[in-house]
This record gives sequence, C-alpha cells and structure tokens, in this order.
Amino acid sequence: MSDENKAREEICRLARSLFDRGLTNGSSGNISVRIEGGFLVTPTGASFGSLDPAQLTRLGSDFAYMDGDKPTKELPLHTAFYDTRGANTGAVVHLHSTHSVAVSMLPEIDTDCVFEPLTAYSVMRLGKVKLLPYFRPGDPAMGGAVRGLAGKRSAVLLANHGPVVAAKDLQAAVYAAEELEEVARLTLLTRNLHALPLSKDAVIDLRRHFEIEWE
Repeated sequence: MSDENKAREEICRLARSLFDRGLTNGSSGNISVRIEGGFLVTPTGASFGSLDPAQLTRLGSDFAYMDGDKPTKELPLHTAFYDTRGANTGAVVHLHSTHSVAVSMLPEIDTDCVFEPLTAYSVMRLGKVKLLPYFRPGDPAMGGAVRGLAGKRSAVLLANHGPVVAAKDLQAAVYAAEELEEVARLTLLTRNLHALPLSKDAVIDLRRHFEIEWE
C-alpha cells in the first residue's frame, strides 16, 4: 500500500473513532493531512462516521484542487496553519466537540489563554489555546485570524463553533483534539468550585522538560 493510501485509510479510521465517541456529529468537523506533493482533506458535507478513502479531496502543494470530492468549506483554517507553522504541521483537525464549544461561549474566558493549566497533558499537548471570534462557517476570515497568530499557537478555539488543532502528524493532532475536549470538560465540571490548577513552577518545569511552545 502506498503512503498516500495509508494516509487515506488513517484519516477514515481516526475520523470514525472521533465520530463514534461523540467528539463530532452529523457532517461537522474536518481533517487535513500533509502528503508527498500536497494534502488530503475531508470533503464538505461528509460525516466522519462514513468517510470513503477514495472520495477524500487531494490538493497540490499550493492547495489547488486536484481530484476527489469538493473539499471542506473551512479549508482556509487548514491552509493558515500549514502556511504559518510550516514543517511543524503535518495534520490539522477541526471538531465541533460539545464541551469545547460550551467553553467558547463563557463570558469570563481569557481570550489569550482559554484554559487554566488543570493537567500536565493539557499543557503538554496544547500549550496556550487562543479564543478566536465567531465567524460564519466557511468565512475566509477564519484563516486570516489564524494567520494573525504568526504560527505561535498550535490550537485555537473558535467562539460558538469549535476547536482547531495542528500537530506533526494526524495521530498527534487527534490526541491534541481529544485533550482539548477533556480539559474543556474539566473546566465546566470545576467551574465556580475554586479548583487548583498546576502551579507556575509546575508549568515552567513542563515547558522546559518537553520543550512546549508557550507564547
């Protein structure tokens, strides 16, 4: 099996896993993966629960359409991460996961750093998560907002919409998306309970030991 076909199979397998566990629903969410000579992207209007490897969209290295079904309308989110984070990004995952969306609507959220450092893995896999404003689904301005971060964040939360994470490969991006949903759930569960996050020294230790981006 070629590397491209392996990537196609992996996209469908992991997308189905996310769908089956309720991390996205209906035809929401999209995935992209860097391959030799370009990118694979999930089609617009497609359910993560029933993706067909043969129908995934293939784009060239310049993001021009090559073949497959019509790409997701939220492609500008993906291209912005690839353009600004370069070789650090091999995959992008965007979900409409319930707890993450709920947190994006809370009035007290710090837009520069949505989540308190509640767990070591949320720090390790996400760094600081930026809250971006609401945009109409498919609005190219979403990509502009990501570009405005100049590659300094690997994860963002779109207000009233959902999380977008970028990572070195698809498995890492899925892990990060799962971690973001988990820390969102913890945030809601501990809201107004005066939960104690990790200390500043603990966060500094994690950043140094695991070389975590934190800007």
